[in-house]
Amino acid sequence: MFRSIFNIIFLIGLIVYLFTIYMPRIRQYKRGKTTGMQSSPLDVALDFLAFIGWMLIPAIYIFTSWLNFADYSLPDWLAWFGVLVFSGSIWIFGQAYSALGNNWSPRIEIMDEHTLVTDGIYAYIRHPVYSAMWLWALSQPLLLHNWIAGFGLLVTFLPLYLLRVPREEQMMLEHFGQIYQIYLERTGRILPKFGDKDRS
Repeated sequence: MFRSIFNIIFLIGLIVYLFTIYMPRIRQYKRGKTTGMQSSPLDVALDFLAFIGWMLIPAIYIFTSWLNFADYSLPDWLAWFGVLVFSGSIWIFGQAYSALGNNWSPRIEIMDEHTLVTDGIYAYIRHPVYSAMWLWALSQPLLLHNWIAGFGLLVTFLPLYLLRVPREEQMMLEHFGQIYQIYLERTGRILPKFGDKDRS
C-alpha cells in the first residue's frame, strides 16, 4: 500500500500532530469563551482549502492509486532532509500550542481573559504556528513524491497566510494597543528577527 518509508513517516507525523498537539487544544478551546470574533466565510473557505492540500489530498495519494500519474522521484538523502524539516515543523507546532495555552483559537478571535504571549518561542517569532505550517509545506514534497500531493499544501496555504496574518495582527493591535506594537517591532513574523537582543 505504501510507496515508501517516507509515506509512513508523513502519516505518523500527521497522527502525532492531530492526536497529541491539535486535539487536546481543541478540547480546551471548546471549554473557553470568546470576547470577539473576526472570522468570516472567507476564513472558513481558506481553512477548508488548506485542509485539502494538507490532509485530504495526501491521504488520497497514500491510500489510493488515483494520483500515480503525477509521481516523481527524489534521491533518498533529499527525502531524509525532508524528514528533518518535517520533524522541526511538528516540534514548533508543539512549542507554539503549549506556549499559547488558553489563548489558542482556530479562528481569528480574542479569547476571554486573553493575554499577549511573549515567552517561549513567541519571544522570537510572533506567528510560530504559521512558521510550522511553512516548514510542513516545504517538507511535504520531499516526503510525498507526487506533484499534486507533495505541493498541495504550498499552493493551498499561501492564500490563507497572505490574507489572514495581516488581519490577525490588526486584531491584536486593536486589542493590546501599544504593547503589541512594541512586540511587533522586536519580533519577526515567521522567522526570528536577528540583531534584537532585548527580549524582555
